[in-house]
Amino acid sequence: MAETKFPSDIEIAQGNEMIHINTVAEKLGINTEELELYGKYKAKLPLSLIDKKKIDQNNLVLVTALTPTPAGEGKTTTSIGLTEGLNKIGKQATVVLREPSLGPVFGIKGGAAGGGYAQVVPMEDINLHFTGDFSAVEKANNLLSALIDNNIQSKSRSLDIDPRTIVWKRVMDMNDRSLRHITIGLGGTANGIPREDGFNITPASEVMAILCMAEDFEDLKKKLGNIFIGYTFDKKPVYARDLKAENAMAILLKDAIKPNLVQTLEENPAIIHGGPFANIAQGTNTIIATKMGLSLSNYVVTEAGFGADLGAEKFLDIKCVSAGLKPKALVLVATIRALRHHGGAQKEEYNTPSVDRVEKGFANLQKHIENCKKFGLNPVVAINGFPSDTEEEVKLIQDKCAKMGVQAIVAQGFARGGNGMTDLAEAVVKEVESGRNNFHPLYNWNLTIKEKIERIAKEIYGADGVEYSKMANSDLKKLEELGLQNLPVCMAKTQKSFSDNESLIGRPTGFTVNVREFEVAAGAGFVIPILGNMMRMPGLPATPASEGMTIDNNGKISGLS
Repeated sequence: MAETKFPSDIEIAQGNEMIHINTVAEKLGINTEELELYGKYKAKLPLSLIDKKKIDQNNLVLVTALTPTPAGEGKTTTSIGLTEGLNKIGKQATVVLREPSLGPVFGIKGGAAGGGYAQVVPMEDINLHFTGDFSAVEKANNLLSALIDNNIQSKSRSLDIDPRTIVWKRVMDMNDRSLRHITIGLGGTANGIPREDGFNITPASEVMAILCMAEDFEDLKKKLGNIFIGYTFDKKPVYARDLKAENAMAILLKDAIKPNLVQTLEENPAIIHGGPFANIAQGTNTIIATKMGLSLSNYVVTEAGFGADLGAEKFLDIKCVSAGLKPKALVLVATIRALRHHGGAQKEEYNTPSVDRVEKGFANLQKHIENCKKFGLNPVVAINGFPSDTEEEVKLIQDKCAKMGVQAIVAQGFARGGNGMTDLAEAVVKEVESGRNNFHPLYNWNLTIKEKIERIAKEIYGADGVEYSKMANSDLKKLEELGLQNLPVCMAKTQKSFSDNESLIGRPTGFTVNVREFEVAAGAGFVIPILGNMMRMPGLPATPASEGMTIDNNGKISGLS
């Protein structure tokens, strides 16, 4: 008898019958007259629904992960599945997630709306343009670029900006390595002043970071005005407010600032908003969306990108401190295939059972568990299940976690939806109700920039120390002159290792972190140390995911998963 093939993500999503978004809103007690509808299955939520009195009363659960393989270990799937599981056991729960970027969608990972039977829908819309938020961020970013070059060209209203000092880049939401370094203004005097420029990917834009850090519309405008552009010829700093850019940029973001309401496969509420990457930005959804969820729901499950050394650290040290948020529980996603990887398995061996490799690779998970506890949070480990997992490997992880005072639960959200996540949901509720989690940040923002970087490098990464290039030290001096020394740091680092060298898997020791340069995010409210060879415009892989996608005459999409 032939083995039944498990359906693809998009086949599951397309086979699901969605309910009207009005019905989803009613589950949250929202008057449907307040919704801004985008068809039958998507809606924008007004900021007036945020209730500051309810935020602290409800329960925020953060989902993070061990150091991932390139395909990811299923944080979004686990976040959605946990939300389904919490609702299954009688809790009112909403999942709050980031929006997918087109870069990974057409690059290496495909869609980012969950997987299997733990998805948010409409899947195709969420992955492709959605409600236009990314486009609005792109336009606002590039409007500022156009205003900068127009001012340089102007004779009557020039701010006397030195083109050599401009740090602001254009953006687009695509992996396009050819645009990393470009020359603009060629073709004669009518086309502007020639200068070097470049593109970042939209999730790395400071406008995206600002959208995610803003508390309301006035705060958004203030932060946009604080964007640092460069210097005048007489060495005075220039900000977006000097170009009177903030109001026009905010106008382009007037709808993008409102969170998006959709649904899970099991018809539970899902709020999706903002989309910064965690290796080159802060890696979490908007403060507004998280507070919206906590205003409307007893449990809010949210995720932070890549491993806990990146997304979770930034969520806890930057977002939570800035917004006054306090997570009540933390879920640490692990897969046996990732532990095999950290134990030395090659890519073609990820699905080959090996207790020895899992035992060796556990050192990576162990370090992440230790790190979570440094924030006052005792994690629950979610073993995201794969068909190649064996009972011996699972038991090994559970026994090792138990010795650290941590419960490890097999999560079957991908294969079984909410029914496969009730054990994890019960464990999370138990952790929340125990009251033993008492979140505190890793560092005080008032430390020097170097002290903050060293604290993260030594405590979270396990580095022996930090080295700074000549450029980094020069950048650091400029940051101090700009009065930014009391801002938190948002580390730009490879997601593939605790170190800044992606080949050092497992739990590396005896290494030094290398800060190559700094980028300024004065508007967003943090500084960005660039570690090692990190870049803010990825390239496509040799075989892009786009090659496997098709659309038929009726507009039905295949291969998006």
